[in-house]
Amino acid sequence: MTRTPRLKPPPGACDSHIHVYGDKARFASLPVRGLEIEDHYLDDYIAVRDALGLSRTVIIQTPHYDTDNRSMLESIAALGIENARGIAVTVPDVSEAELTALHEAGVRGLRFGIELARGMRPEYLEDVAARIAPLGWHIQYRSTEEDLPGLAERLGKLPVDVVLDHIASIPPELGTDHPAFAAMLRLLDGGRCWVKLSAPYQLSKAGAPDYADYRTFARTLAAAAPERMVWGTNWPHPKVDFMPDDADLLETLLDWVDDDATRWQILADNPARLYGFAPAG
Repeated sequence: MTRTPRLKPPPGACDSHIHVYGDKARFASLPVRGLEIEDHYLDDYIAVRDALGLSRTVIIQTPHYDTDNRSMLESIAALGIENARGIAVTVPDVSEAELTALHEAGVRGLRFGIELARGMRPEYLEDVAARIAPLGWHIQYRSTEEDLPGLAERLGKLPVDVVLDHIASIPPELGTDHPAFAAMLRLLDGGRCWVKLSAPYQLSKAGAPDYADYRTFARTLAAAAPERMVWGTNWPHPKVDFMPDDADLLETLLDWVDDDATRWQILADNPARLYGFAPAG
């Protein structure tokens, strides 16, 4: 049972990164790194969302479903397109008809990354970005400290916005002088990069509840481009042995951001712009 957080979100607050799974009898799944899909369903997430006081949700296609986005689309429809969006995974030569259908169903971006078991790969970035630019979609990229320095120039030249997952998945002990963090700041300076202040538990050595080793990273990013930060839980927290408390994750913004106005921007105003929701409030 998720506890009530000390931070009370504003109207229109959005969890910008979750995964949900569908009925196993209806949606065939594939193992990811040898692990079968788990039982984490939409009703389970809704309980978390409501306990945190959130109202909007962005569902990220899980690698368990490869390019079959039907389960994600069904969850968007169940939540209502006025309150939910999706990030899909497709084949590189996806048809215009499928792109249009995905857009009408609430999809607003495609997920790339070499670290992902079944993400779209960097060699297709330019071609796919040109295809999705007319839709106003973005590229969501799951980077690492190893590939981001070499990719940053390409990402910055794309004709679409780029969203970096999970604080770019840079281990916090590497520090703000590391080439990957410097590359992220350059992308932010370019005006078309966004960063998800999400999933610090994946690489934090300090751990819950504060994830204090990510404080410098997060505060530096929030100061550099507060208008292009978003936040998410990464529920149901794949790839970890110990489940984080989602209220702890929301409360990181009390430490990472100094004022309510900027917190509200990150939680509500920014995702409304990025994902095409109605203005928050």
